[in-house]
Amino acid sequence: WDETHFGKMGSYYINRTFFFDVHPPLGKMLIGLAGYLSGYDGTFPFQKPGDRYEQHNYVGMRGVRLCRLFCAFLGSCLVPFAYLTVLELSKSLPAALLTAFILIFDTGCITLSQYILLDPILMFFLMGAVLSMVKCNSCADRPFSASWWFWLSLTGVSLAGAMGVKFVGLFVVLLVGLNTIYDLWDLLGNLSLSLVTFGKHLLARVLCLIVLPLALYMAMFAVHFAVLNRSGPGDGFFSSAFQSQLIGNNLHNVSVPE
Repeated sequence: WDETHFGKMGSYYINRTFFFDVHPPLGKMLIGLAGYLSGYDGTFPFQKPGDRYEQHNYVGMRGVRLCRLFCAFLGSCLVPFAYLTVLELSKSLPAALLTAFILIFDTGCITLSQYILLDPILMFFLMGAVLSMVKCNSCADRPFSASWWFWLSLTGVSLAGAMGVKFVGLFVVLLVGLNTIYDLWDLLGNLSLSLVTFGKHLLARVLCLIVLPLALYMAMFAVHFAVLNRSGPGDGFFSSAFQSQLIGNNLHNVSVPE
C-alpha cells in the first residue's frame, strides 16, 4: 500500500502536480528524481496495491536488482554505515563484522529496501547522522581540523535529511543534541581551555548543527513549492491566494483580495 502511496507522489513531482502530505518533502522528491533520471515519465496511476507496472520504467525507483538503484542502494548503505559506526565505537573488528552480518541477513531491511518507500531513505540519513557524529567525536583531539569540520558539517546535513524525510528524524536530532551538550559540558570543565576557545566550539556547533540543518530544511520546501506549480489534489489545503499561483487552477492569475 505504501509503495502505491509514495510512488504516486513521485509521479506528482515528475508531472509538477501540487499535492499535500503529512511528511516533509525530501523523501518523495528523491523518489521522483530517481524515477525521472531513470526514464520514468510519471504516467503510471498507482491506483491500488498489486497493479502490474507493465511497460512503465519503475526500476529506477524500485531497486530490485543487485542493490544498484535508488532505494535498494540507500538500504544497502546501512551495512557499511553500521560496520563503521561499531568499529569506531568499539575498536573491535569482530563486533563490527557481526553488526554488518546481522543487517545483511535481516529480512526486514532487505524487504523495506526493495520497494518505493520512505523507510530506506530515512534510515540512510539516520545512520549517516550517527556515523558522522561518532566520527566527529573521534576527532575531538584535533578540533577545527579539516576532518573535524567535515564530519561536523556532514552530521548537520544528515540531520536535515532525516528531518526532511519524516518527522521521526527528530529522535536522531535529540541524540546528536544530547551528545553535543555532553561535549560542550566537558569542554567547559576543561580549565586548560580559554573562554574564547570554548566560544569557538559553541559557535561551530551552532553553525553546523542548527543553522545548516535549518537552512537545508527550508531549502527543501523552497524546491518543493518551486517544482509543484500545477494544480492538483492538494490545492484545497491552501489559501485562495496560493491557489491562484498554480497553473490549471480555477483561480490561476485571478486577482485575490488580501
